[in-house]
Amino acid sequence: MNQTVRRPLITEKSLSQAAKGWYTFAVTEAARKQDIAREIGQLYNVNVTDVRTASMHGKERRAGKKMKRVAKSDWKKAVVHLVKGQTIAAFEVTQEAEKK
Repeated sequence: MNQTVRRPLITEKSLSQAAKGWYTFAVTEAARKQDIAREIGQLYNVNVTDVRTASMHGKERRAGKKMKRVAKSDWKKAVVHLVKGQTIAAFEVTQEAEKK
């Protein structure tokens, strides 16, 4: 099966948006909104109401002994909104993690 959703993006910003019902994922560049909604619904057993996508530019960094320029590849980000009351467990923060 050809997967469109690569991984959830867990950052401070995405966790604060998850509290409002918006969940962020890295997806393949060729992914369409309908495919993203269907796959996230199947993976996490939720109902997706809205999908927003953005093509992210791959940044250039310097690496190695000679500090050669290395370009990271471009990627696509999808932010999905779920039906009120539904959540995705991967974005839940435990009480112990908040105390640290």
